[in-house]
Amino acid sequence: MVIASGLADRQITAMAQHLSEKLAKAGVKRVQVEGGQGADWVLIDAGDIVVHLFKPEARAMYALEKMWGADLDEVPALA
Repeated sequence: MVIASGLADRQITAMAQHLSEKLAKAGVKRVQVEGGQGADWVLIDAGDIVVHLFKPEARAMYALEKMWGADLDEVPALA
């Protein structure tokens, strides 16, 4: 899994298009792109490779990186 940020819709769209083209050239078949134009989050699913492209606000909100963080195992203290 790859998680990356872009600053603007146009930049994220260009990143997704470029990655899709490179994956196709590398022989990866069935590259699915979800999100597309004007999205805060674009998902590129290439089977074993999954790429998430976010605007900074969306990346902070969804916080996918935290799914693998050490703080996942911490139990919140009871009040």
